[in-house]
Amino acid sequence: MLFEVFTLLPEVFAPYLESSILMRARQRGILEVRAHNIRDFTHDKHHTTDDVPYGGGGGMVMKPEPVFEAIENILGRRQSAPPPCPIILLTPQGRVFKQALAQEWSHLDKIAMICGRYEGVDERIRSLTTDEVSVGDYVLTGGELPALTVIDAVARLLPGALGDPDGPDDDSHSRGLLEYPHYTRPPEFQGQRVPDVLLSGDHARIQKWRHEQSLVRTYERRPDLLRHATLSPEDAAFVRALGLPKTL
Repeated sequence: MLFEVFTLLPEVFAPYLESSILMRARQRGILEVRAHNIRDFTHDKHHTTDDVPYGGGGGMVMKPEPVFEAIENILGRRQSAPPPCPIILLTPQGRVFKQALAQEWSHLDKIAMICGRYEGVDERIRSLTTDEVSVGDYVLTGGELPALTVIDAVARLLPGALGDPDGPDDDSHSRGLLEYPHYTRPPEFQGQRVPDVLLSGDHARIQKWRHEQSLVRTYERRPDLLRHATLSPEDAAFVRALGLPKTL
């Protein structure tokens, strides 16, 4: 899978992409990330990519010309032509990026992302995009961290990216619930013991315990998720016993 990233700070991507799972995915040819410097598509000696906003106000606005030229040169995308791949603007105004969207995008061959900076982007840049995504209800100084978040979330779902091919199936949010608690050796540490069921070797009991703990943890920490999760009648009864309203 190929990510084409358009940014003013391409150098911030290398350290993260050269570590751990993403590095191995790139070495295996599963993942490719190309970070394009938008400043390379300016034509003045200062490589200017921002200007003051029309109408006044604080901050600077990302200019449209270098972004349009970058997209046209790298992707061959012109405003009137169909996009060659999804082109995502990373912005606090976009829809919230969730696990379901990461799973959807993991089936694509290529995604392009535009990282905003300054006070925001010139509104006309939006005419180049196919979607707008936010990583949460807060504001960052630019779209680079959100872009890395999207790359990481999508890349780990690609076949062969993880050592355990079934690993993502139990992740938090993969099935609408938070993940169950994990333990490893030693069996007791500072007075805290590993639950006996995990030491029993009874895989059916372990699976049942983990599923119930997933429900409990979601109930305790993110009860809003339960109202949208697909629960079996047994799950719904179990959750109601924890104290949630019977509307589940």
